[in-house]
Parts: sequence; structure tokens; C-alpha cells
Amino acid sequence: MRDTPTMTFWDHLDELRGVIIRVLVVTALGAAVAFCLKDELFAIVLAPRSSDFITYRLLGVEPFYVHLMNIGLTEQFMVHLKTAFYAGVLVASPYIIYQLFRFVSPALYDNERKYATALVSSGYLMFMLGTLLNYFLIFPLTVKFLGTYQVSEDVANMLTLQSYMDTLIMMSLVMGIVFELPVVSWLLGKMGLINAGMMQTWRKHAVVAILVVSAIITPTTDAFTLFVVALPIWLLYEFSILIVRLTK
Repeated sequence: MRDTPTMTFWDHLDELRGVIIRVLVVTALGAAVAFCLKDELFAIVLAPRSSDFITYRLLGVEPFYVHLMNIGLTEQFMVHLKTAFYAGVLVASPYIIYQLFRFVSPALYDNERKYATALVSSGYLMFMLGTLLNYFLIFPLTVKFLGTYQVSEDVANMLTLQSYMDTLIMMSLVMGIVFELPVVSWLLGKMGLINAGMMQTWRKHAVVAILVVSAIITPTTDAFTLFVVALPIWLLYEFSILIVRLTK
């Protein structure tokens, strides 16, 4: 049953302002801590550029090292700020989601609150899984291929720190969004817009779309990397069919 509204519009506005302030404070604190822990932060962020990274060791990759350079006077400092900010958002994300959900949940019915809780929790979990998969598998393979690729031995690679970080952040965001497929499918199935039979009928088209998306995510030319990226997305699609079939 929905809670009886006892607050005025201005009361809700004050509550929203309080939520925004608390979210900004926690995010700023997380970013400040990440900024101060510069060595630890960039030890994690820059790890995939060396063959010492755990993924390369498990795959038996030959030793390599991708050198990064800085070409702007303020570039390293700005990259440090941006990376610390993203780290702060990532660390504070459970609290941010909790505060936002706590703000809107009183307006929901009990059954709506239950579904909303499941939707938000599963969406956050899948986004984090996509981000981790990118960091430990997809991004390292991309760095290994593009960072060591040469059209000629006379042409040395000179990769910038800005390019490295932009690629990491972009691919993490894309993979996090891609991993929302089961959650979106469940929601659409709950709304009656799709069903398992429809998804099975369009499976061949989905496979083609998955290959295209995988090729965009990892701009490499080797079939192995394309397969590594496409396989989990295809498994997500098959899992989504199961989720939709169980949706009532």
C-alpha cells in the first residue's frame, strides 16, 4: 500500500536537496581519498599495460610493456583529477543508489517497491560485472593488441596517458551498459512488450548484432578477441531469454 502523502511540494524539494547534498559530499570524499591515494589508484588503472597483469599471466602472453607519454602541461594533473572523480563515483555508487531509491520509494505501492528494489539491485550488480569483465579481460586484450601493433618496425608507438584513460573509461561504461541486457529484458517482459518466443525467433539477428557491437567495443582485427567479447554478450542474451520465460 502506498504511503499517505503528508509532505508538501516544498517539503519534498527540501528532502531532494538534502539527498543531493549528501550524495555530493560522499562522492567528493571518495574522490578526495582516491586523489590522495595516487600511487595505489594508478597502480590499478595502469596495470593492464604490462604483461605482469594477471590476465596476461593466465593466458600465457609473451612479455611486453606499453609505454605511455604525456604531451600537455596540465594533462597528467587533469587525468589524475578525472580518474579520482570516477573512482569516487564508483565507490560512492551504492550510497548514491540507496539515497535516490530512499527518496522515491515512499511514492510506490508495496508491490512496486518490491519490483523496483529487484530492478535497481540487479541493474547495479550487472553494471559492476560488466565493468569488471572489461577491466580484467576485454580492455587488457585491447591494450595488448593496439598498444603493440605496428605497421613497421620503423614506426614506434607513442601512446598518451589521456588516450589510455579515455579508452578505459569508455569501454567500462559500454560494457556496463551492455550487461544491463537481462535487466532490460526482464522489464520489457514484465510489461508484455517481449516474450521468450519472440527472442528465440530473432536469435540469428541478435547474434549478428552482438558481433557488430563486439567489433565496435574492441576495434581489433583478430578473431580471438572478437570471440572473447561476443561470447559473454551472447550468453547474456540466452540468459535474458530464460529470464523472460520465467517472468510472469
